[in-house]
Amino acid sequence: MDHRTPDPRDPFVLDVHDLGRSPGSMRTFEATLEAPAGFGTDIVTVPQGSSVHLDLRLEAVMEGVYVSGLVTADAVGECARCLTELEIDVDVDVAELFVYPERAAAAAEEQAEDENPDEVYLVDNELIDLEPPLRDAVVMALPFSPLCRPGCKGLCSECGADLNEPENADHSHEILDPRWKALAALGGDADDAADGSAR
Repeated sequence: MDHRTPDPRDPFVLDVHDLGRSPGSMRTFEATLEAPAGFGTDIVTVPQGSSVHLDLRLEAVMEGVYVSGLVTADAVGECARCLTELEIDVDVDVAELFVYPERAAAAAEEQAEDENPDEVYLVDNELIDLEPPLRDAVVMALPFSPLCRPGCKGLCSECGADLNEPENADHSHEILDPRWKALAALGGDADDAADGSAR
């Protein structure tokens, strides 16, 4: 299981020592932070440095610290059909358990033979790192194939014209039968040959 050591200076890292280990103790966390790199996919992403708003509730439970709440941000991308630039509102409900190390060790033993073990996030020296689970939640919420509008017609495969534009409503290209393509390339010579054979 990959795990990065939380850096207390990182704004996505929270100190949860005040919750203690008493199930039921709770506090809220609300902040607007700068998006780190890679907060999205190659198709749609929350730009690095843009605002990510967190409105979270942190609650102590038997296994660790349960974090739930809402993440909001603005993502950018391109329409999958016509390549128009898009702005996409991101509103993601998150719910993640950060597990105490001893509980994580027990869970790891239980999943030892599992080919696809669940991702486990840790409470590390009374710190939790929100960035990995929030990144996963945002990525899962982003559209895989975003469209600028329902039923976007895309671009002409021959010339790249935007088929959504009114002036391109009847856009088309003459498609030659591929069997005649080589003959058509000969141009006048082919026509002359045809005339000669007709005489």
